[in-house]
Amino acid sequence: MRGTDETSGSLFCYVDLEERIPARHPLRKIRQVVNDALASLDAEFAPLYVDFGRPSIAPERLIRASLIQILFSVRSERQLMEQMQYNLMFRWFVGLGIDDPVWVATVFTKNRDRLLTTDMSRKVMAAILAHREVAPLLSDEHFSVDGTLIKAWASMKSFQPKAEGTPPDDEGPDDLPTPSIGPDNQTTQSQSEPETEPMPHSNHYNRNAEVDFKGEKRSNATHASTTDPEARLYKKSPGTGATLCFMGHALMENRHGLIVQGDLTQADGHAERRAALDMVHRHSPGSTRRLTLGADKGYDAAQFVSDLRKACVTPHVAQKSRYSAIDGRTTRHQGYALSIKHRKRIEEAFGWAKTVGGMAQAVYRGVERVRSRFVLTMAANNLARLPRLLRN
Repeated sequence: MRGTDETSGSLFCYVDLEERIPARHPLRKIRQVVNDALASLDAEFAPLYVDFGRPSIAPERLIRASLIQILFSVRSERQLMEQMQYNLMFRWFVGLGIDDPVWVATVFTKNRDRLLTTDMSRKVMAAILAHREVAPLLSDEHFSVDGTLIKAWASMKSFQPKAEGTPPDDEGPDDLPTPSIGPDNQTTQSQSEPETEPMPHSNHYNRNAEVDFKGEKRSNATHASTTDPEARLYKKSPGTGATLCFMGHALMENRHGLIVQGDLTQADGHAERRAALDMVHRHSPGSTRRLTLGADKGYDAAQFVSDLRKACVTPHVAQKSRYSAIDGRTTRHQGYALSIKHRKRIEEAFGWAKTVGGMAQAVYRGVERVRSRFVLTMAANNLARLPRLLRN
């Protein structure tokens, strides 16, 4: 018998979101780890809020919503709020009931910006890695480090010459005119008034005009972006074009390729080595246990290798063809070849962050905001790999 295609409204509806999610869905394990990690951070959340006033969005829900946005490549907070209206899985992961109202996008953004700083993103990553099921997966001896370019939210047309500083003896717009001394030693006001220049006519039909930069010399010393002044013009390899970008850094443990530290800085030729030292010291402060650190040829610098040895870290850095700071004392050991082999897995995390996590181009401006997002994206990358690792 053929069924009828009729829609009948229901006065009451009983929907259990827990039953709607398949038992073997990978988000179940991710949600369990995230909830345990956020429960351990309860003492960190308490000082951020006062005991009076209108309740804000719960910090646990803010973080879970930010993670689900990264995991499912939702491009904006406005689209995230829209999808949470009808996506039961998103509601279940964040912690909203079927009848709970979804937040306004601007309210969610303001609350998230106050909570998810770089420090909080690092605490979330550390809490996930310290989970009782995740901690046994980590290596505490062998690590790899690398950096990648994150395109800034600024176009090359915004890279304009820096404004020259105003001379100290110039009059500002609010300064009084300098009185002049007449022949009879009496103060007289200048009678000449500056000519009024006509206001330039703005052409609204040519806002995105073509610009030819050929033959123009531009550098970070003389130019800056008007859209994001903290972005830097940089290229990582010869033969490629320079772009306005930041530089993201990651420290990976070599056993399962999980990211244990993340950072983001302005792009320059020494940023990778400085960030590598900072991440090593942040992950193992004052460690006297011998560690190994794998890296590519960009880290083969005498000062960097010397700093690693002083920090009780064996530099498993790929050798340059000439003037390498790595000699036979390091390369003769079998562990050196293993580190060179495993260090390439860090590119998988960078690739995931750019294709899935939305970090191919930053959607925020300023080093601090982009850094907090980059660190949280590295934590989301670890979460995406946990269901398969914990099932084995």
